[in-house]
Amino acid sequence: METKLVNLTLTGNVDIMGKSKRSSRDHMSREQASTLIMGVFGRNPKQIYNYKQISKLLFISDKQRRAMISRTLDELVVKKQLEQVEPGRYRLLSRAGYKTGTLDMTQHGYAFLVSENSDDDVFIARNNLKTALDGDLVKVFVYPARKQRSRTEGEVVEILERARDTFVGTVEISRNYAFLLPDSRKMPFDIFIPLEKLKGVEHGQKAIARIIDWPEKVKNPFGEIVDILGYPGENDTEMHSILAEFELPIKFSEEVEAYAENIPDEISAAEIKNRRDFRKVPTFTIDPADAKDFDDALSLQPMEGGLWEVGVHIADVSHYVKTKTILDNEAYDRATSVYLVDRVVPMLPEKLSNGVCSLRPHEDKLTFSAVFKMNAQGEVLDEWFGRTIIHSDRRFDYGEAQKIIEGEEGDMKREILKLYEISKILKDKRFENGSINFEREEVKFHLAEDGAPTGIYFKVQKEANWLIEEFMLLANKRVAAYASRGGKYEKDVSQAESKEQTKKKQIGKTFVYRIHDNPDPEKLESFTRFISKFGYSLNPQQSSRRLSASLNNLLDQVQGSKEQDVVEMMALRSMAKARYSTNNIGHYGLAFKDYAHFTSPIRRYPDLMVHRLLAHYLAQGESKNAETYEKRCQHASEMERRAIEAERASTKYKQVEFMQDKVGKQFDGVVSGLTDWGIYVEIVENKCEGMVSIKSIVDDFYEFNEEEYMIVGRQSGRKFEIGDIVKIEVMNANLSRRQLDYRLVELDEEA
Repeated sequence: METKLVNLTLTGNVDIMGKSKRSSRDHMSREQASTLIMGVFGRNPKQIYNYKQISKLLFISDKQRRAMISRTLDELVVKKQLEQVEPGRYRLLSRAGYKTGTLDMTQHGYAFLVSENSDDDVFIARNNLKTALDGDLVKVFVYPARKQRSRTEGEVVEILERARDTFVGTVEISRNYAFLLPDSRKMPFDIFIPLEKLKGVEHGQKAIARIIDWPEKVKNPFGEIVDILGYPGENDTEMHSILAEFELPIKFSEEVEAYAENIPDEISAAEIKNRRDFRKVPTFTIDPADAKDFDDALSLQPMEGGLWEVGVHIADVSHYVKTKTILDNEAYDRATSVYLVDRVVPMLPEKLSNGVCSLRPHEDKLTFSAVFKMNAQGEVLDEWFGRTIIHSDRRFDYGEAQKIIEGEEGDMKREILKLYEISKILKDKRFENGSINFEREEVKFHLAEDGAPTGIYFKVQKEANWLIEEFMLLANKRVAAYASRGGKYEKDVSQAESKEQTKKKQIGKTFVYRIHDNPDPEKLESFTRFISKFGYSLNPQQSSRRLSASLNNLLDQVQGSKEQDVVEMMALRSMAKARYSTNNIGHYGLAFKDYAHFTSPIRRYPDLMVHRLLAHYLAQGESKNAETYEKRCQHASEMERRAIEAERASTKYKQVEFMQDKVGKQFDGVVSGLTDWGIYVEIVENKCEGMVSIKSIVDDFYEFNEEEYMIVGRQSGRKFEIGDIVKIEVMNANLSRRQLDYRLVELDEEA
């Protein structure tokens, strides 16, 4: 092993921490002395030192610099960074203390400690991370505050829990050793793989490696190959790499598949007898043209007095997926289906997701339904929740339903037009009550058989989409309201209440809600300053309802402007993240005081939990343990976040792949982001975002002005701001890093 380590050191891949003497003749300022001293104490926070010990550790032997160390120690006591425990003996001031939290690693190798108990993130330099990695739960010693520091700094003293031990990357094999070079920019260390741990992987292939050891004072962790993904550039390899990067499953185990296959397709007469029968009621589904899993259907039938019975029928997954089974455990672990550009990684095996649970046309299907008695004004006069059986008469895609809405003839025209009429009323009421319109164009790809992108298009929501959306929202809202009011019907009230009002009314049983907190005031203030640069205004101090109306008005104003995409994106960033919780604080973005996810149990585990809880409470069951369900909510929220990140990564990969044959070509773009290292530009015609490095702009020395949020040339005063129209040339399309590099050609003079 020693021979291998020497070889590795010579290659520069592994660095063994050693001592390197400093020249005693080097000049040392007091600031430098202070930094060196604090570094010694920071690495050993509980240790007591005198000036001789400090000098020895810093390899200082001359009298002049040893005297400097002695004087600086006393100065640090006066500055309250050190304390003198007895004459001539010092230690870090105890009030600096420790913090526990999660590491957020940057691509540059340093990190920030994010703690729930503190609003201030702690900066941790790369050499103070020990072996801690992104996402790890760690204990950090926080250095005493220093006036010259603009941020709180600290050092990892203990790794409490590893976030992960597997990483995906490309394998490089030499004669005596191998490395896995991680794909993730947040993993700054290559993983050393002994030759006997390669498991048959070949040089240049992508694989998954597990860290098995990380010797003290060795830069690189030691690992083993656990799975081989294939060669870079192959579509399956890259999609599987993305899933592995975010620790998402690639396939089901044989045991889970076998369990699913044994689930019977037939519906027994006894089961039908226990359900409300909707098979003779006109019923249909509307889904994307390429959809294979249909988890929701609508029914409509007239009632006396000009009223309508609207049925929202959801696949009864809970009938087939029983608790504490291998299938349920798998669904819980996955928590959600993952929608990559070219595939769906389902939460449930195909036998269920596309088969027995899917509400396919002309088949009897078991459902869990929310049935509403409604008038022509879209008001809910009565409601019923329970298990049902349906028979879908027709499967529509959104395009087919849209044509009927626009006036063409087609099947079930009366039902579609009536439901669309009611959905318009529901949508208008929702926005009147403060719902925020964050609807954005979605980037989609035309794909060849091998998965290669041949074109880009943008998905636009139309009336057929709104029809389905409004009734799903209605069902989700009313189910949540039923649970939060202890199973009591309440007249439909859409306006969001304050947290205090909601808390006072909280008489319901434990339930899984979809919640969305009010915007953070600081983020709103920052957003307000940002939009003012484009001539827009917003009062962040106004009431929630008025703020929502102002945001909607702003989003309407920016339509068609050069800054539209950027303003919409920054508005979204100013909002809190929606998540799952048993604590019902309402949903700010929708302006609903109660909201849950009930309508997609085929692809979301929280919906499955909602179905089970609702059935339990409809049967007069006692309230379930809130702590248990809160943990499940946290897990579902975390898996949802991972799935979203993976979906974005697959989109980015396809964008880079699409741009590979366009290197050297020029495009019009919009400045979409600014940092101290570059200008992010989004191409107008295809929304492919890349970066122009500041160093590549050679006509001047450019600097990032964070306060004004612009990049400015030191000599010319030339400015680059968000929303500027620029012309770029594509310089590089790096698939392995999912990165596009642009060069600035010129600034549009008319911009």
